[in-house]
Amino acid sequence: MDHIYLDHNATTPLHPQVLNAMMPYLTNQFGNGSSIHFYGRQVRSAIDKAREQVANLIGAQNPSEIVFTSGGTESDNHAIKGVALRQKNLLGNHIITTAVEHSAVLHTCEYLEKHGFEVTYLPVDRHGLISLNQFQETIQENTILTSIMYVNNEIGTIQSMTNICSIAQDRNITVHTDAVQAIGKIPVDVEDLGVNLLSLSAHKFYGPKGVGANYVRRRTRLDNFVHGGAQEQNRRAGTENIAAIVGMGEAAEIATRDLQKNSDGITKLTNRLRNGLKGKIEDICENGHSKYIDPGTLSISFKSVSGEMLLMRLDMEGICASSGSACASGSVEPSHVLAKLGLPPEVAQSTVRFSVGITNTEEQIDETIQKVTEIVAELRSTRNSSWV
Repeated sequence: MDHIYLDHNATTPLHPQVLNAMMPYLTNQFGNGSSIHFYGRQVRSAIDKAREQVANLIGAQNPSEIVFTSGGTESDNHAIKGVALRQKNLLGNHIITTAVEHSAVLHTCEYLEKHGFEVTYLPVDRHGLISLNQFQETIQENTILTSIMYVNNEIGTIQSMTNICSIAQDRNITVHTDAVQAIGKIPVDVEDLGVNLLSLSAHKFYGPKGVGANYVRRRTRLDNFVHGGAQEQNRRAGTENIAAIVGMGEAAEIATRDLQKNSDGITKLTNRLRNGLKGKIEDICENGHSKYIDPGTLSISFKSVSGEMLLMRLDMEGICASSGSACASGSVEPSHVLAKLGLPPEVAQSTVRFSVGITNTEEQIDETIQKVTEIVAELRSTRNSSWV
């Protein structure tokens, strides 16, 4: 069976060019980047190149502002805990985030609440946007950090980070954004945005798993998260994962080069899927903003259908989608994101997230529309007949 993969928000397949770039560092170029001899210098040069490639991807002025990590979760933890611990005794203990963040942010904030910090979780509207007025009113004299996701991983809504940064920085508040779902999909320029910290993860833009990065603007006050050696400019101790870092750099260079082409192609396919489903299936609703949304995310609620059953049936047909964040898989509770949009539990549990990527084709989209239409009709028929 040829499978159709429509879960690119969970992870993306490794780009062939990325694999080719990584292979030497999994074989003969095996040095430790901290060694001063030939093998160490060889891989140190590769790390420096990757740092430049990632900096170029996000418009960072200096490659030294890029700190490599093990992925998006570590990056979020480092950014939030690092700022909180450094600034608590200097400026205050209040943090602002949203109720629809990734668990890497929410759980980190919950942890800090147990250690003397105050956290405000901003609500969102039906489409997933915060109110800028409410954000401004929430700022206190002791506010030290705001952490707001740029692109939501479940519904694709894009927050107005430029305006958020402008408001925060007028009050000298550090701004962090989890941009894991934005990178490689929409243009991201840290100078235009004005953020102090930005987190990204390679496997979301066709790079390897197990590697990510933080952008840390110069003069941002941030405590270390991992202690030990002096790696990553004394920001993050531990021997670097050379092959993964090289892969992330290569993926960043490809994403920089192909951003517009990929975005246009994915937008076309997502619109084809959206229009096809809405044209063939009644009683469905889309979650997310109609205008401020990333190119590849399509969250659809199917009335009177179990989302879990629909996903199982699609999987049997070789179509891979999801109900939301892969990091929340196995949970019996409805998605916290959908709940915060105000969806009733039965509607939230009828939701499927399709996330389109560069590996998809029009033929795959058309087959998905056909299979979803058939399965939804069958599930609704079975449900209605059971009531007779």
